[in-house]
Amino acid sequence: MKKLLWFFWFLCSCSAFGLDRNAFTFTNYDLKIRLEPEQQRLGVRGKITLRNDSAVPQKSLSLQISSSLDWRSIQVEGRTVQFVSQPYTSDIDHTGALSEAIVSFDKEVAPKAAVDLEIGYEGTISLDATRLTRMGVPKDVANHTDWDQISKGATAVRGVGYVVWYPVAVDAASLSEGNSVFDAVQRWKFRSAMSRMRVDLCPYYSRENSQTALMNDGPAKDRQAECGEHIFNPIGLTVPTFVSAEYSVAQGETGSTYFLDSNKTAADIYQSASDRIEPFVSGWFGTPKKKVLVVELSDAKAAPFESGSFLLTPLNFTAASAESTAVHQLTHAAMPSPRPWIYEGLAHFAQALYTDQRSGRQAALEFMNSYRPQIVEREKAIEADHEPNAATEQSLINTSSEEFYRSKAMYVWWMLRDMLGDPATKGVLAAYREDQDNEPSYVQHLFAAQSKRDLEWFFDDWVYRDRGLPDFRIVSVYPRQTMRDTYLVTVTVENLGDVAAEVPVMAPYQGVETSERIEIKGKSKNSVRLQMQAAPEEATVNDGSVPETDFTNDTLKVQTK
Repeated sequence: MKKLLWFFWFLCSCSAFGLDRNAFTFTNYDLKIRLEPEQQRLGVRGKITLRNDSAVPQKSLSLQISSSLDWRSIQVEGRTVQFVSQPYTSDIDHTGALSEAIVSFDKEVAPKAAVDLEIGYEGTISLDATRLTRMGVPKDVANHTDWDQISKGATAVRGVGYVVWYPVAVDAASLSEGNSVFDAVQRWKFRSAMSRMRVDLCPYYSRENSQTALMNDGPAKDRQAECGEHIFNPIGLTVPTFVSAEYSVAQGETGSTYFLDSNKTAADIYQSASDRIEPFVSGWFGTPKKKVLVVELSDAKAAPFESGSFLLTPLNFTAASAESTAVHQLTHAAMPSPRPWIYEGLAHFAQALYTDQRSGRQAALEFMNSYRPQIVEREKAIEADHEPNAATEQSLINTSSEEFYRSKAMYVWWMLRDMLGDPATKGVLAAYREDQDNEPSYVQHLFAAQSKRDLEWFFDDWVYRDRGLPDFRIVSVYPRQTMRDTYLVTVTVENLGDVAAEVPVMAPYQGVETSERIEIKGKSKNSVRLQMQAAPEEATVNDGSVPETDFTNDTLKVQTK
């Protein structure tokens, strides 16, 4: 009866005073994981350290794991504490729910104070796409997306955002609410970026079981040991992930590709492409600082997953797709950064650069423009929501939107390259130091030092704030014949958007294309003069190198008398 009264009082107190799930930062994980593939089970024991980063003392905290796992024990500084375990609906886990333990402290935890907890939990992780199927996603499609599971044949389990196999504390998020889940996961990753995780991964082995167990950092250093040690220090933007299967491995200079069954040919295609691409990546971004790790998924239709230089994917590469993927992964390995718009933006930029080298500028622009519709739709959604702080919250330095920190950032790097040239851009990349990137303007200062140009306007409109996208329109084209029988053509361009950009203006004549670059502020006009041997047939602004909302008004035919 006493326990029941305490339970009722505790729930009422949490409701009355509000449980702040964002109060604590998980600064350290030290976990031992026991895998039992035949039962699809795992058991976890270990210690976690949390710091109260709120402005007020905290009397309780939330610990969340997947709803398919059960809390067994929680101790605070060696003493068993009371906690309430309850279901908590959230799509940050593939089951669509969490098992949340609300822990009550004997005394309040002061701001900036840390607390150590010893924890134990266990349960099963089976194939479960509930969060997708309850939204109407066909089951087979959902299973190819949420493919995480522990199984006798092959195990692959991603972390928060997929399967919450390590404790977190995140406000509820739903896939039915736009980017709610993605935003919640990204906020968690940013909060935990400087945290540390140590994992002893202990698969169950038998005479019939000769599986290889890996995490993001690769296989255990000592493969003969019962448990393999894996360290993430700091976790950064990594999603801690573990896999286990009867893998063979294709080794190369740049990394390793783990493959199943008879897929050695596909593994060799990727590994060969990666080794072949390395000089290109090193020429732009420096020598990769770590080895690339590619691991085959047993589901041939599974959606690929990457976390830094770690890639889980079906092995169905062609030579071309292997090269593009290798460029992306090697750039991650060469250019670590705590900022997603740099880390992910550069990896996409590298793919565009390689396409440019291999197939020409037009092919590179087509590659980039395949991402433009998603950027435009995301900007429209933000505008429709009338978010008061959207310009700041959705800026490249703050956004949790994948369309922005991957795709829009790719364009930003390309535009800077177009404006300043390859030598200056390479100089910035060579000068960049992850540990020195302590303020948002760090990269701007690197570009200013290389180019001697004032780029405040560009970074203000494209990086520090989200002002949407430009929308260029040719207002007029005025060709004037000179005394020397040449033509001086004045092209006036209007930018209907709010964001400034430097953009090329082209005017072809008799099969010859003349172009000049022009800087156009938001909601303004500017003109450029081009000299040519004959009157042009038309004028066009933007060759696709600047993302804009509407390409249909970029060309104007020249009226001839």
